[in-house]
Amino acid sequence: MKLTTEVFGEVIVAHTPEELGGDTSLQFEKFITSLERINVVLDLDGTETVESAGLEAILNSHDALRALQGDLKISTSNPSNRKILEITRLEQQLEVYDSVLEAVKSFV
Repeated sequence: MKLTTEVFGEVIVAHTPEELGGDTSLQFEKFITSLERINVVLDLDGTETVESAGLEAILNSHDALRALQGDLKISTSNPSNRKILEITRLEQQLEVYDSVLEAVKSFV
């Protein structure tokens, strides 16, 4: 899996795929944890479907980056994705921002 990324100093922004589910979750997790930066912002705005396997991959990636002294933060203005994070209570475990810029700035 190859996702579009952007580097902002010590932070890398990864734009998630249209679907984040069982078929892509393992590849997604490997990609995120193999990036050249350990501070990652996931931009979920382009993701239409997030399944439980995708949520698990996000949490696993978060845990792996934290173990390396990094962090993973979420950026999304998509109401559906925000609702999923709220219902699953992942917004209590992960920092969620309305924009990529806000999420990147939070690392400073």
